[in-house]
Amino acid sequence: MSRIVMTQALCAAGYEPLAQEGPIYVANNGDPSQYLEELRDAECVVVRIGHMNRAEIEAAPRLRVIGRSGIGYDSIDVAAASERGIPVVIAPHCNADSVAEHTLALMFALASNLVECHNEALKGNFEIRNCGKMFELNGLTVGIIGLGDIGKRVGRLCRALGMRLLAYDPYCAKEAMEAEGARPCGTLAELLTESDVVTIHTPLSSDTRGLLRLQDLRRMKPTAILVNCARGGIVDEADLVQALREGVIAGAGLDVTVEEPLRPDNPLCAAPNLILSPHSAAQTREATVRAASMCAEGCIAVLNGRRWPAVANPEAYLHPRWQGETAAPKPAGGHDGREVLK
Repeated sequence: MSRIVMTQALCAAGYEPLAQEGPIYVANNGDPSQYLEELRDAECVVVRIGHMNRAEIEAAPRLRVIGRSGIGYDSIDVAAASERGIPVVIAPHCNADSVAEHTLALMFALASNLVECHNEALKGNFEIRNCGKMFELNGLTVGIIGLGDIGKRVGRLCRALGMRLLAYDPYCAKEAMEAEGARPCGTLAELLTESDVVTIHTPLSSDTRGLLRLQDLRRMKPTAILVNCARGGIVDEADLVQALREGVIAGAGLDVTVEEPLRPDNPLCAAPNLILSPHSAAQTREATVRAASMCAEGCIAVLNGRRWPAVANPEAYLHPRWQGETAAPKPAGGHDGREVLK
């Protein structure tokens, strides 16, 4: 029987199948360094909200698989896992529609000045309706940074609203962008200058950390809005606060921040024309079930000695521990996991 550690409990669709594989310890803590004793015997670690760094991986000598109940894996030391032949299971496409829809929700909320109008209406201030901040999305230009799976879905929703599409993605072919109805931009500056709405759908990496700083925000139109449902850290938050305070851009919607949860004294909390959601874009009922079940299915396959294809690090299977093992069937939908990393 396998011993399983979860940073937080998966929903029943993932928890119950894994419980058949062995006892589960639910930490309710995203920092595994706080429960190293539990890691010592763990063969499977499932990370919902939290991290798994090299020291924590090395503290689990029996570890055979790390599961992520989602797509992103920037909080996992994938290189350290690969060195030990430990696959990092992900859940391809599980929340793409949910994140795309949430992105549109933030766009709509900013365009209609919804949060400020709600708060003022509760105070009886109906004059807020004459503030002049509201505008239509129809006919505007949306610039999509990162035209991967989620970026494409956002683009399709925006096109249905009558918006024009621009795209910037150094890893996406021009023909692929055009096939999605987007005009490719050769530089990030070109996209920022021409867009009325800028939305980010790229992973957090050494290339994208601090991708948008004050000088980049100054390229945007003063009437433009920025939406980030990707990862905190892609936008320099101090620079964003300054841009909002100085009216460099009209507003921003963030589902992700560097600090999660935000402390009340975080400058973002007092920034004007900013709408925040608590990293909840992927937390719809449907996406939660898909993520949990796909994560569990992959972890169970690996625990039973099968090569699961939907992993962040297929190179883990080159480790001697995997020689002679058989491949597991592809997960539902036939995705191999690699196509969704953007």
